[in-house]
Amino acid sequence: MATFHDDCEPLHGHNYDVFVDVEGDLTEDSWVWDFGDLKRTVKSIIDELDHKFLLQRESRVLDITEQEGAWEIRYRDRRYVFPRDDVVALPIDNSTAERLAEWLAGRLRAELRQRGAATIRKLTVGIEEMPGQAGWYTVDEGSE
Repeated sequence: MATFHDDCEPLHGHNYDVFVDVEGDLTEDSWVWDFGDLKRTVKSIIDELDHKFLLQRESRVLDITEQEGAWEIRYRDRRYVFPRDDVVALPIDNSTAERLAEWLAGRLRAELRQRGAATIRKLTVGIEEMPGQAGWYTVDEGSE
């Protein structure tokens, strides 16, 4: 339910592709991070979103009300009510590929830090909503 130029897109879905690039110093095992662990970590995060309505909880234009067992969303003359179990409320202002990439990069970086990935200096996440249409976000440890 992305909002652009004072308008709200009709409800629709995407089958996103996710790309992750890590840069950093090599560990004693001569890798930046174990690809298998990276893939499992990414999958565990994106599984939370699979087959869910992605709600842009910080929207500047949607009127969003959390109700018992449901989310109500209003935009001008439109009103939607979604069962709570069908929704993932994300702390983003718009459900663009760019914002999803930013959110995922932050979650992934936190998870990797928890797993001890201390050598990663740069993490880039791409979210492609259809071939050739992707949003990218980079967490650069050097600029923090």
